[in-house]
Amino acid sequence: MAHNVFTAGAVLAWCLASLACGGSDTPRTVTEKPQPAAPVSERPKPIETYIVTASSANSSLTRPATLAYAEDEFSTISSPLQGRVLEVRKRLGEAVKAGEILMVIDSPDIATAYSDFVKEISELGMAERNYDLIKSLYEVQAVSLKEFKQAENDLIRERAEFAQAKDKLVFLGVPAGELKKTTPTPVITSRFELKSPLTGTVVERNVTPGQLVGPDTTAPLMTVANLNRLQVVADVYERDVPLIHIGQRGHLQVEAYPNLDIEANIVFIGEVVEPNTRTIKIRARIDNADHRLKPQMYGKLQIPVESTAQIILIPRKALAHANGRTVVYVEQSPGLFQPRPISIQEEPGDRVRVLEGLAVGERIASQDLNAGQSS
Repeated sequence: MAHNVFTAGAVLAWCLASLACGGSDTPRTVTEKPQPAAPVSERPKPIETYIVTASSANSSLTRPATLAYAEDEFSTISSPLQGRVLEVRKRLGEAVKAGEILMVIDSPDIATAYSDFVKEISELGMAERNYDLIKSLYEVQAVSLKEFKQAENDLIRERAEFAQAKDKLVFLGVPAGELKKTTPTPVITSRFELKSPLTGTVVERNVTPGQLVGPDTTAPLMTVANLNRLQVVADVYERDVPLIHIGQRGHLQVEAYPNLDIEANIVFIGEVVEPNTRTIKIRARIDNADHRLKPQMYGKLQIPVESTAQIILIPRKALAHANGRTVVYVEQSPGLFQPRPISIQEEPGDRVRVLEGLAVGERIASQDLNAGQSS
């Protein structure tokens, strides 16, 4: 019995060998060629995910900022009267002191104003002398009460007209100290000296000799600014307003000098919320004695804050964009992801703050799943 199994087995083996060799009687060794393994790069990679968690709020609030002239530290200069520019005494970038002459203008208006002022000096003097005379006569009953009241009214009127003429010259830039009635009578001239109202630097100049100027001139003739102090303007979200206060110290970094840390003191917090961005403007003052910082430079204002609020931060590389919105891919079930729009706030570094759209405990893809795919 055993002998039959073995024989059958041998025959079967021989037959199979013959079929494999194409029926040849010559024995051949048959070796099966193994299939090559799929390259590692072609194997599907697992999608890295990130579990959404909440953490304590940052110890600082960082917002984009712009440098600007400090309030009350700059002045746009225009001519208060019509005339032709005779001289321009200050160049762009030149330092200037308060009261220093910026330009000289030839104007008939100033000549008229001086003429009116000189006339009022004379008429006021006559009214004062007449009043003194009438008063002394009234005291001895040499004139009537009506005459005395008329002289008094004339004096009051002339004083008002003198003050009006004087105020007009002061408005045109003539120092009030030069217009006292006790000083020598001013010379009537059409030459008007336009002076700087503050000490600073000429940061803008739009005037040349021979140019016609006046109150209706659109662009300012010059701008003078004190560049020793500047202000930082930034927008903060309304939810962050309770974290800041007047007098709080922050730090400014500008793109031009990334390694320079500049102390900034908050001096203003806006009263109005911008309806589109839901932000409020704040202003901080900085010192700029070396004039390295320039108005309109961009930077980041960092304000240390104390808060127990919990915030959600996710990796920046997890963000994707679809239909003009920022989205992340949220895992619905193992291996199945769905895009979801979220609202974010920029933060320094490689993370962003999620304002809306995600909940703690959800799992998201750590990168844009469509990155690198062609449309």
